[in-house]
Amino acid sequence: MNILIKNANIVNNGKIFISDVLIKNNIIAKIDKDIKADSDVKIIDATGKYLLPGLIDDQVHFREPGLTHKANIATESKAAIAGGITSFIEMPNTVPQATTQKLLEDKFEIAAKTSYANYSFMFGGTNDNLEELLKTNPKNVAAIKLFLGSSTGNMLVDDQDVLEKIFSSTKMVIALHCEDEATIKRVYLHAYKLYLTHPT
Repeated sequence: MNILIKNANIVNNGKIFISDVLIKNNIIAKIDKDIKADSDVKIIDATGKYLLPGLIDDQVHFREPGLTHKANIATESKAAIAGGITSFIEMPNTVPQATTQKLLEDKFEIAAKTSYANYSFMFGGTNDNLEELLKTNPKNVAAIKLFLGSSTGNMLVDDQDVLEKIFSSTKMVIALHCEDEATIKRVYLHAYKLYLTHPT
């Protein structure tokens, strides 16, 4: 179906302007004022409404594989589309974690079959998977994800030598959870003692 959106407040490239948008075969064919409609075009009057490009959510937890009783790529990407998110980047802390190229490829295969949106994933770093990490293809993997505080399984990266090797060996984007494991443990134990002593 071809669609002509008329008189929309288009938000793009830091500007808002009123224009029409012609969509042919699910592709934007033209953006201009006063586009004339052919007889086979569905017309949507967007006067007073805003039209935005699809948004990118760069940190999602869709829980597949392993935690699909909570969510999965199909359900969450469909929800994302309903909210205007047309692309997502999913985190590696699933079960199993995406810390090998094979496990990462498994996630890509699931998404290829079930995702309603554009997708990519982050590869999870650990203290002992540098060789696997360096095989990551920056053309289809959004980033390397490092947890400096405890996360799912063994995804804590707290070895200073490993961190230095990762940062010096890859040109990929590295996304960090910048936490200090010793501080987390100390505060956790303090809160635990308070809770046991003074239950609410």
